[in-house]
Amino acid sequence: MNIFTLIKEFLEYLEIERGASLMTIKNYRRYLKRFLDFAKLKNPGEITDDLIRKYRLWLNRQSDLKGGNLKRKTQNYYLIALRGFLKYLAKRGIAALTSERIELAKTSERELDLISQEELGRLLESPAYVKASAGKLSGNLKTLRDKAILELLFSTGLRVSELCNLNRDDIDLNKDEFSIRGKGDKVRLVFLSRPAKTALGDYLNGRADMEEAMFIRMPNVKIQMSKPTRLTPRSIERMIKQRAIKAGISKKVTPHVIRHCFATDLLSNGADLRSVQALLGHSNITTTQIYTHVTDKQLRDVHKNFHGKGMK
Repeated sequence: MNIFTLIKEFLEYLEIERGASLMTIKNYRRYLKRFLDFAKLKNPGEITDDLIRKYRLWLNRQSDLKGGNLKRKTQNYYLIALRGFLKYLAKRGIAALTSERIELAKTSERELDLISQEELGRLLESPAYVKASAGKLSGNLKTLRDKAILELLFSTGLRVSELCNLNRDDIDLNKDEFSIRGKGDKVRLVFLSRPAKTALGDYLNGRADMEEAMFIRMPNVKIQMSKPTRLTPRSIERMIKQRAIKAGISKKVTPHVIRHCFATDLLSNGADLRSVQALLGHSNITTTQIYTHVTDKQLRDVHKNFHGKGMK
């Protein structure tokens, strides 16, 4: 069987058996096509250690869109896709180079983009609105929506794509939790803080439309939109950027930064890494370990304050 057919079947396997997202499949297809363009082979048996060495060297000499060298993290995306393909071949009993023969490029330790607790507080308060004496809200629906989005992101640690896919029926405000379907079609439980429930309730009470999406773009004559439509990740990213500027935060703030804040807040207040992994929806604990700098600092403080105190 030729390698083109095998790659097609591998991508179908990822979608059907592994529950990979369409974006993941699209990226894997692109990564493997780049390998085939370089290798110019037709049979997986032609993949050798020497070919992989030359491919890694070739990747290292490629340029990114800014004209700089391709980052090692990006190079690894191509290698991970190829390793996954070789693992698939081994699973089917097709003779090929073992996936363990492909080593990933060493990368520098990942640094988290974080904002301080004080900055986070300012961000959450940036969509300001107040309740009038009659109990009605003063502030437009867009303000209520933005407040609900920010509070929900910090309360749950949702990915922006997960937040965009929410429907109104997905959340029962009489309960403190709801289920979310995340990466790989995996379902996990997330929890609502009191501020998040309040903000969501205020926003939904202000909605008069019948659109099922939880978070919507407001009708706008200027862009010829006659009815509400579901917000996109890009729209939410723009909104958060604008709210951060309004709150006087000079750092780049994205939905993922708020997700980082969610995780570090839990860890700094005593949550264990496995629980945070479950709440974030990480398949692998190593992904969650980027947050251990928080607990590392706590351990240093414990050692400094308590070690050797009983010695004379």
